[in-house]
Parts: sequence; structure tokens; C-alpha cells
Amino acid sequence: MASTAPLTITDSAARRVRQLMDKQNNDHLKLRVSVSGGGCSGFQYGFALAESPADDDTVIEDKGVTLLIDSMSLLYLAGSEIDFFEDLAGSSFKVNNPNAASSCGCGTSFSI
Repeated sequence: MASTAPLTITDSAARRVRQLMDKQNNDHLKLRVSVSGGGCSGFQYGFALAESPADDDTVIEDKGVTLLIDSMSLLYLAGSEIDFFEDLAGSSFKVNNPNAASSCGCGTSFSI
């Protein structure tokens, strides 16, 4: 029986991570996804590039890129999908989180 990854990434988000890797000329970059207290809905998502995992990170490889999620954030992100979108207002990573009871209009914060 195949196990399901705790997080997945869309083609669009994976393509954006690879573009950032190319732009910085660094094939070792990984996308760190985190959750912290704050934002207008209680918790907020964070995205950063990192070269190596921390001791408590879960490392997920999907679509040719690597995601890093610390153990506390993983509790809130399990089952989520990381996406990337561009529109007239700008571009950003977005989390499609089945655990979120509600989220703010900009999509960067949520509540459980």
C-alpha cells in the first residue's frame, strides 16, 4: 500500500521554485513552508528558501523540488497542497489547506 505525502505541490508551484533556484544559481535550494501565530485569522503561512533542513524538519520531494516543514507546522499543514499563482495583483505561493476552518481574503492566514 502506497503512503501519501503529508503535503503536495502543484506543477505551478514546483515550476516557480525551480525558477527561483535558477535565478539564484543554486540547485540546493528548498522551499520551507511554515505556520506561525498571527495574521488576521489567527495563524499565518510563511515561505522561505533554505539550503538544508533543520533537525525537526520533514523533507518532502515532489515534482523535482524539495519542501521543508518543521514538526509544529506539519500539524497544521497535513494534507495541504502548495500552489503558486499570478494575477494582476501580484504573485505568491498559496496553501490549499483542508484543515483550515476559515481563511482571510488574501489567503495568507487561516484559523482551525
